[in-house]
Amino acid sequence: MFVGRCSGSLLTPTLVLTTGHRVDGAASARVYFQQDAGLNYAPTTGVDPFTGYPETCVDASPCTTARLPYDFGHGNFGGFPNTMDAGLVILDTPIYVGEYASLALPGSVDGLDTRRGPQDVTFTISGYGLSRTNPRFVDPYRSRLQVTTRPVNLNNVLTDGFDLQTTANPGRGGGGTCFGDSGGPVFYATTNTIVGVTSFGLNQNRRGVNFAFRTDQRVLIDWVCETAAWAEQETSGIQVVGI
Repeated sequence: MFVGRCSGSLLTPTLVLTTGHRVDGAASARVYFQQDAGLNYAPTTGVDPFTGYPETCVDASPCTTARLPYDFGHGNFGGFPNTMDAGLVILDTPIYVGEYASLALPGSVDGLDTRRGPQDVTFTISGYGLSRTNPRFVDPYRSRLQVTTRPVNLNNVLTDGFDLQTTANPGRGGGGTCFGDSGGPVFYATTNTIVGVTSFGLNQNRRGVNFAFRTDQRVLIDWVCETAAWAEQETSGIQVVGI
């Protein structure tokens, strides 16, 4: 039974980093590697006939099934602000691309809070969330696959070293996240180095500031590598780099 949708990032040909609150309780997953998956979803049939989303992978669709997802320890945002909101999906079929995402070294985000403050720092957030919400129509399939944002605070009561709080100001050419973007990467500047995964917002339509669970935590990086090894995946492809 279909339980929900989220975004994610390929760390290796078979390893997808995503959010914990979406894989929590899921028995399996299906991963689509195309911009328009679900664009032609028909409520009457419950599927998109061109991609098979969310029930199947059609022959012409770049899609694969995945084994039991792994949850870092998310418990419905218990322990806030340390929500442990991260998850992994192991693909049944490898997906080969020219470049994979990397993880930032532990504490990399802390180093951005310099004497001048984080005002010159930018992040790129990407996600494949829903295409309609009230009161404003959003079309991520064509126009909102990524946005540039800036940190608001790197260490306050809402983040405390575990979460990354970023701006969301579409009125000034910026933007935020929407439902379904959860698990999508927060890249440092214009690199492919992930510093967080989209986690939560403070209101129903994700206006205002956004929050991501920081991935530059040693315990999270160790868990990614240990889980991949336990699942008999090649861990040498997991890149952990400085920013």
